[in-house]
Amino acid sequence: MNFDEPSYFNNRELSWLDFDDRVLEEARAKENPLLERLRFLGITQSNLDEFFNIRVASLHKMISVDYKGTDASGLTPAQQLKRISEKTHVMVEKQYNTLVRSLAPKLEEQGIHLLKMNQLSEKQKAYLDDYFHQNLYPVLTPMAVDVSRPFPFIANNTLNIALRISKPGDKKERSFATVQVPGVFPRVIKLPDADNNFILQEEVIKHYIGELFVGFDIKETACFRVIRDMDMDVADEDASDLMKEIESELKKRERGKAMRLEIEFDMSKHLRKRLVKELSLADDDIYPVKGPIDLTFVSKLIKQVQGHEDLLYPPFEPYYPKAIRHKNLFSEIAKRDIFVDHPYDSFQPVVDFIRQAAEDEAVLAIKMTLYRVSSKSPIITYLKQAAQNGKQVTVLVELKARFDEENNVHWAQELEKAGCHVIYGLVGLKTHCKLTLIVRREEDGIRRYMHMATGNYNDVTARLYTDMGLFTANPEMGIDASNIFNMLSGFSEPPFFHKLVISPEGIRDFLIDRVDDEIANVKAGKKGFIQMKMNSLSDTKMIKKFYEASAAGVKINLLVRGICNLRVGIPGISENITVHSIVGRFLEHSRIYYFYAAGEEKVFLSSSDLMNRNLSRRVELLFPILQDNIRKQIIHIYGLMWDDNVKTRVLQPDNTWEHVDRRGLDSLDVQAYLLDNREEIADYLFEHEPATDPDEPKQNTRQFIPITKQPE
Repeated sequence: MNFDEPSYFNNRELSWLDFDDRVLEEARAKENPLLERLRFLGITQSNLDEFFNIRVASLHKMISVDYKGTDASGLTPAQQLKRISEKTHVMVEKQYNTLVRSLAPKLEEQGIHLLKMNQLSEKQKAYLDDYFHQNLYPVLTPMAVDVSRPFPFIANNTLNIALRISKPGDKKERSFATVQVPGVFPRVIKLPDADNNFILQEEVIKHYIGELFVGFDIKETACFRVIRDMDMDVADEDASDLMKEIESELKKRERGKAMRLEIEFDMSKHLRKRLVKELSLADDDIYPVKGPIDLTFVSKLIKQVQGHEDLLYPPFEPYYPKAIRHKNLFSEIAKRDIFVDHPYDSFQPVVDFIRQAAEDEAVLAIKMTLYRVSSKSPIITYLKQAAQNGKQVTVLVELKARFDEENNVHWAQELEKAGCHVIYGLVGLKTHCKLTLIVRREEDGIRRYMHMATGNYNDVTARLYTDMGLFTANPEMGIDASNIFNMLSGFSEPPFFHKLVISPEGIRDFLIDRVDDEIANVKAGKKGFIQMKMNSLSDTKMIKKFYEASAAGVKINLLVRGICNLRVGIPGISENITVHSIVGRFLEHSRIYYFYAAGEEKVFLSSSDLMNRNLSRRVELLFPILQDNIRKQIIHIYGLMWDDNVKTRVLQPDNTWEHVDRRGLDSLDVQAYLLDNREEIADYLFEHEPATDPDEPKQNTRQFIPITKQPE
């Protein structure tokens, strides 16, 4: 069968916008707490900004080099940009309708007010008069534009005020100027004389802006913001110069081409035309908005609201399983594998794993990959401590982690200063796998301990993202992990791995083989069943393999949070495929790959989504779940996620996403359920550990076997 028809595929960029629309639905969902609805609104803005920074910028680059090709759905870059513009304009209008018509009135009902200057009390006016003159005025820089003063550079994601000004009595002259709203002061200003009265910094500046142009009349003021190309073009042929090149690109990135211009809805044609001309934009790139520009300010507003905890999600404390709490983790991992499911399970065991390794005299070496870490990472602290304690510490820091480049350059330099060996991965590939290997000398030899995960070593996002991790001392995985680090840090090219699977290419080939196994089982009259969970599904080869499996009779359930280029309900092609998407309190980030395997039920976790970039251009890791109780636990958790009928949307044949019909069903919000039952779920896992036979010969966990040839 031919699975290459463009009509069989969704466009990646339009599918991404559909995902952002699902996030926007959470801002409109009345069952969510009010301030959380406001937070979802802010998330849609930051999502959209990054989309234009990277994806729209990429399409513009294709057009600039006269690229004539199409994507899998048959669209050229120009056609994609046209459709993106149409869809985004609709979404932006929906964002501001949500704010102005729904959220703002409800906030006011709760006594939370975002005010204008003409709504202030005398005390508030006096406060802002002092605030402007003592704080803002000395920092503001008026930028006039005339024959001797060119149009200033407008940096990415900065808020600016455009002005038309003239000299008194001169009716013809209309001069243009701009003032940047300074980012060094809070955009949301909390006002006195009320618990929850606020005003935006730009409103204050507009009110007093005449003081910056003494001797001129202000004819008009209007805010605007530019989103630019922020993608980095780094050639890392020489890794020794990679950090310098990253630092150089960071400085240049702010000057990327303008992609999008947001303006106040009532900005005059005169100001609008001037900005469009100076920024070299087309009409499709202009987004007039009926409200405050850049809705990410809402996160700062939420943090300052007082006395309304009832308008937020209830606070929670992630659970540290009592079976390993206050224990020596190496002793516990030596007994059996340990599974953690964040944010329901605490991230602290991961931090403690590194801390104990840093302090343990028996530990000889720590090897770790870091893609994104927090700005005050405790893991970095303990890695530095380990080096200072004489351990051999090797850390792969991915300098090209998008929008974390500057943070990662800083941590790489700090780790080197502390005596760690810092490496930057392989030429042309991002290292995205999450892997820690600790080598420990014990009474009867060397043992290797590992942590592998679907998410980053980031203690902050571990409370916001759902991710799964595994601690193990499995000897074959230990051999594989050692060889992976040898590959990353040296010139080793292992011909095979025992248990672990890595990309580029390896994970795609491995998963395709497993899908082929399911197809073969169906053809042999057996059951064929696949369940997978990922952030995005856009790899054309994988999608075509799913179509082949579906056409053969394999049932496929997919949980896809974001992009989904696969289409369901195509007669004879994808009728056996069902796609769900969960958007809720936590960002669904774990990757699970399950195959029925004629009743054997194989489960794998991975750092990789099914996207071409992950499978072809990144170092990614896929690892099996071998311990029976953990494997059953993950299958159970997947089943709960699949049965969610509150936060789940189901992909339809017309590419729309619809909520589950709950008529006759008990409500199940899976994230809330896992949060409410996190202690029982974690403890149940430890209570049902595999039994050990004291008479069974122990497996040799210590011998390290370098891979030099294919096994016989």
